[in-house]
Amino acid sequence: MTEQRNVLGEPLALCCRDPLTGFYRDGHCRTAGDDLSSHTVCSRITENFLAYTKAHGNDLSTPRPELGFPGLTPGDQWCVCAARWQEAWMDGVAPPVVLASTHESAVQYVPIEVLRQHAWKGEDASS
Repeated sequence: MTEQRNVLGEPLALCCRDPLTGFYRDGHCRTAGDDLSSHTVCSRITENFLAYTKAHGNDLSTPRPELGFPGLTPGDQWCVCAARWQEAWMDGVAPPVVLASTHESAVQYVPIEVLRQHAWKGEDASS
């Protein structure tokens, strides 16, 4: 597999190993043709986003041990589906984005300027 890149044009950085995230559950927001929902936006999860996504049919806060899913809490990092992140942004509840760990294909859903505006303050948003 070729090296995947982030929205900054650099090699895609790790999003999170605890909890283990990514479509391929390898800690990266990498994608390929079998990732139909484009799990490409590395986000710092917030309480508002958890409530929003639960109200829209995707409960990310409840543990699902049978699926190996511990449930998310505010502050966790998670590879969010790009279209869901875009919906949350349009509704004013988008969680912060970790640009170095967000796959370059996310810009097919969300303009890079918007992602930069929502960059998590724990990283250099000017990168």
